[in-house]
Amino acid sequence: QVQVVESGGGLVQAGGSLRLSCTASGITGSGFSFYPMGWYRQAPGKQRELVAGITRDSSTTYAESVKGRFTISRDNAKKQVYLQMNSLKPEDAAVYYCNRIRVTPWSWGQGTQVAVSS
Repeated sequence: QVQVVESGGGLVQAGGSLRLSCTASGITGSGFSFYPMGWYRQAPGKQRELVAGITRDSSTTYAESVKGRFTISRDNAKKQVYLQMNSLKPEDAAVYYCNRIRVTPWSWGQGTQVAVSS
């Protein structure tokens, strides 16, 4: 069973930066490299939304709200996905999750909390 663990969240002032990491386990060999991956976020009272995605060949896509500020990347050898978040805004505050995109997601991890003070 595949598990994902997110880390790197915290409290930051508006305009600051954070780098989130996600590690997948339970995938044998090079299987992780075949999956397109993404970072999602869920703010209180709102639905979970996809904010960034990366394909197996590292093509990336971003939600309009984070374009130009967030950068997604991956290290297939380490089975990790990263989200560099710059110029953070109060509206970026949420619990951030990583998971597959375009296919049925794996079980969701606990996520990592991002708080942004104005």
